[in-house]
Amino acid sequence: MTVLFSFFKKRRFISRITRLNESLGIPGDYARSRCLTVQMESRKLVSIGPDIYDRDQRMLPGAAMAWRAMRDAAAQDQVELQPVSAFRSVDYQCHIIRRKLEQGQDIEQILQVSAAPGYSEHHTGRALDITTPGYAVLEEDFERSEAFTWLTESAANYDFEMSFPRENPHRVAYEPWHWAWRG
Repeated sequence: MTVLFSFFKKRRFISRITRLNESLGIPGDYARSRCLTVQMESRKLVSIGPDIYDRDQRMLPGAAMAWRAMRDAAAQDQVELQPVSAFRSVDYQCHIIRRKLEQGQDIEQILQVSAAPGYSEHHTGRALDITTPGYAVLEEDFERSEAFTWLTESAANYDFEMSFPRENPHRVAYEPWHWAWRG
């Protein structure tokens, strides 16, 4: 019964994101052409505390525990890791895309830096955008920070990896700040 329920739940979710993406002008072959899979929204989330804007951020329990351990280990090495954004609902992702469209951005331009609703790793509660003091938020310049160096050397120890390196198969812009827990 649980498998059947899960099947229908995923089917309803895919129907919903298909309608949302059509309304945003996202091409029907978006997922296939970018080698992306549907990312189901997590409902089992716990707080990881406030982000740099003092908004409470949430992740899956295992991801939250790994984040705290990774953040604390970095602090032991005098490196400060700060959360910018963790869980994001499909509705919030839709809001981000709509806001960019209203600002006059082209959908193809938007999809280079923002996943279509239903395809963002943030929906899963596993993804985390990270910054450190002294660096612009969500900018490539983050790769010049001690925090980025520390992450590239140590994040795998906590089952985190950078999702969008240069020249990734998803045609998403390089995001040195976006890390996802694979645990």
